[in-house]
Amino acid sequence: MILQEVESSNIAAIGYDEDVRSLYVKFKHGQTYQYFGVTKDTHTEIMAAESIGKAFHKLIKLASPPYEFRKLEAAA
Repeated sequence: MILQEVESSNIAAIGYDEDVRSLYVKFKHGQTYQYFGVTKDTHTEIMAAESIGKAFHKLIKLASPPYEFRKLEAAA
C-alpha cells in the first residue's frame, strides 16, 4: 500500500486499496489506521477537498453507521 503525503495539520498521508475497499490514514502523531468499506468515491472526495482533515472528519469519523477500523502496527 502506497500512502500519498497530504497537506493537513493532523494527517500525514492517505492511501486507498480498491480491491479491499480500505482507506489508510497515517496521522502526524505516527499512528496509521485502516478504515473498512470505504468507497473509491469517498477516497476521491477526501483527496480533492480544500481541507483534507475536515473532509476526513465529515465523511469518515462522523459517518453513520460508523466505519469499522483498526490501528496498524508500525513497521519495524
